[in-house]
Amino acid sequence: MIKNNFLNKINNSKQSYIIYKTTKGFNLYTDFSSKIILNNKNIDKFLSKKFKSNKNYKNTDLFIGFFGYEILNNLIKVKLPKQKNINFPKGIFYKPEKKITLKEDLIYYPNKSNKVNKNFKININKKSYIKIFNRFIKKIRAGETYQIKICTKYKNKSKIDPLDFFCRLSKTNLAPEAFMIKDKNFSIISCSPENLITKKGSYISTKPIAGTLRKTKKINKKKALKFFKNNIKETKEHNMIVDMERSDLSKVCKPGSVKLIKEKTVEEYKDLYHYVSLIRGKLKKNVKNIDIIKAMMPGGSVIGCPKISTLNLLNNQEKENRNIYTGSFGFIKFNGNMRFNIIIRSILNYKNISEISVASGVVVDSNSNHEFNENFIKAKALIDLYK
Repeated sequence: MIKNNFLNKINNSKQSYIIYKTTKGFNLYTDFSSKIILNNKNIDKFLSKKFKSNKNYKNTDLFIGFFGYEILNNLIKVKLPKQKNINFPKGIFYKPEKKITLKEDLIYYPNKSNKVNKNFKININKKSYIKIFNRFIKKIRAGETYQIKICTKYKNKSKIDPLDFFCRLSKTNLAPEAFMIKDKNFSIISCSPENLITKKGSYISTKPIAGTLRKTKKINKKKALKFFKNNIKETKEHNMIVDMERSDLSKVCKPGSVKLIKEKTVEEYKDLYHYVSLIRGKLKKNVKNIDIIKAMMPGGSVIGCPKISTLNLLNNQEKENRNIYTGSFGFIKFNGNMRFNIIIRSILNYKNISEISVASGVVVDSNSNHEFNENFIKAKALIDLYK
């Protein structure tokens, strides 16, 4: 353990660094010896990298970083039409030479002289959202998809202190897959709750989240579970996503080994409750990292079902790149183990422009007003940081 005044020191330096939530606190990675900026040409080579087994294995023997949404589509041969693009990297991975364990309560003393813009613009207003919603309902009834996620973005122009944001977010809305990256011209702050891949040895698991309920003083976890179980729309959505992620795991796991370990539990966050399950399987022999990434990404719970046809519908509808949103952040260790989340509940600040992307699931029983409002509920904990 170290004193958290170290955070002030590293944040005031020009070093790039990453903080990632663990079960016991946080890990901070820095002193990067290499930085790999991914593109459609080098991603296969990166994922096919082979590392020699080493008895002197170090806790920095890994690559840590993220895959953006667009590069994951390309990896599985899903074409994207020409969209509005801010030219943000499609993915970046770093090789750290230093790893530091931080305490659970991150303490940081920011410079309060910076004024942050509180006003956000949404890229799809309610009227436009309802038009898209009705278009997708027709696609669902025609059998082209069974569930689809409509993405909306909140944007503003702000110079932010990412560590200040991340520390405050960790105090108010700590999530099991939270992380932040601070680099020269961008930062990412995330309170992602969803684990997509945890691979240890020959076993792999995924934790799909499908189902959201706004928190009120009258609702506790027990009542939230009752709501989810009695709600046809939420149950249908959850079942479809669980089935799809079981199917994704089955592509790389031994037949009959994919099992539902925890089914339909509730997790509590600052402004909402989530409906969650846990699935686990045993990997086939000789499965490679690239096989796992192709099978599991982009994560089904933030896309819809079935995955490929739904991706095509989404990409043809959306007018701008998702960038990091619904991509994946995590690490690949030199011993083959890996952990990746789904990048949701995140702020991308690039060249002093902040964007917060969110999405809600649409099934045949969905209500457009409810889904539009659900998007705002998901974004609220992040938007509140600017106040």
